[in-house]
Amino acid sequence: MKHLLLFVISMALLSYGHSAFSRKQIKAPEQNTLQCAAFSPYVGKLNPDYGAHPSPELINVLLDTLIKETPFRCIMTYGVLNGLDTIFSAAEARHIKVIAILWLDNDIAVNSQSITKGIEVAKAFPKTIIKLSCGSELRTRHGNAFDGEITRCIDSLRKAGVTQPITTIDIWWEWCNRSLTCEQNSFASKVDWIGVNIFPWWENKFSGIHTCTPAEKAADFHIARLAEIRRAYPGKEVIVTEFGWPNGPEGGTEINIKSGQHCGIANKKNQRLVIQSTFKKLAKKLWSGVVFEAFSENWKPENEGNFGSFWGICQGEPPYTCAKGLTRH
Repeated sequence: MKHLLLFVISMALLSYGHSAFSRKQIKAPEQNTLQCAAFSPYVGKLNPDYGAHPSPELINVLLDTLIKETPFRCIMTYGVLNGLDTIFSAAEARHIKVIAILWLDNDIAVNSQSITKGIEVAKAFPKTIIKLSCGSELRTRHGNAFDGEITRCIDSLRKAGVTQPITTIDIWWEWCNRSLTCEQNSFASKVDWIGVNIFPWWENKFSGIHTCTPAEKAADFHIARLAEIRRAYPGKEVIVTEFGWPNGPEGGTEINIKSGQHCGIANKKNQRLVIQSTFKKLAKKLWSGVVFEAFSENWKPENEGNFGSFWGICQGEPPYTCAKGLTRH
């Protein structure tokens, strides 16, 4: 349910579509920094757009796998409807912290349901849900058409007395107000923190600006974009809420639509390199991050092509095992 779109502005930037790895490989987060994994339970044949939704039993299995095979004790979730609110009680039982996204899109009635349920769960799980977001990549999908929905969500949460810090998550280009000089956008005064998604993989395909970032330079790209946004929003906490690299199809690459370059190679080695090096650089700066994603989702190719189902650090099919070398052992 996201990273699907080509957002074309004169210089074309698109977004995208979530790890810390072994405790031996990555230093534990310091102070209040977070190392989290984006968590969606729409694995196997499940699709968020139709059919059955994830069962509580499946959610439990996936969270248990994440705890057993990775060092993550923090997740970011995508929505609170269709039984996804079960995640919060399951996370609380396992002492997992949650960044919760209230999913917003172009259906106003459904948005209202998300806001109402979001208020309910935020108040019910104040120690588990540590941050909230009114939507994710809504501007990337629809431009400014639903800015009012984001504002309505933020205002509703505040009026209801929700105490968790609130943002709206979007790609770095949107947080830079679609400017190479990275200026504040209209939500600067409305949010408590900045949630930014950064994917050099998709820049390599769609951007006319950053046309060629190989896996070896992806971590530096993440840090550079975060630094720009931190300068644009002084005093705000800035978190990279999605970053990652596909682990397949093995050797696959995207060709930049403007330059013809193909600088990103999909494989497990590069995925590991991008995630480990990024978390290492974040930890040195005491910055937080969320890797995309915990479990691969088979429905993703409907919107993201051949690479859509290869972003997980863990398999999206039973027994849901995580990649070798990425476990806590």
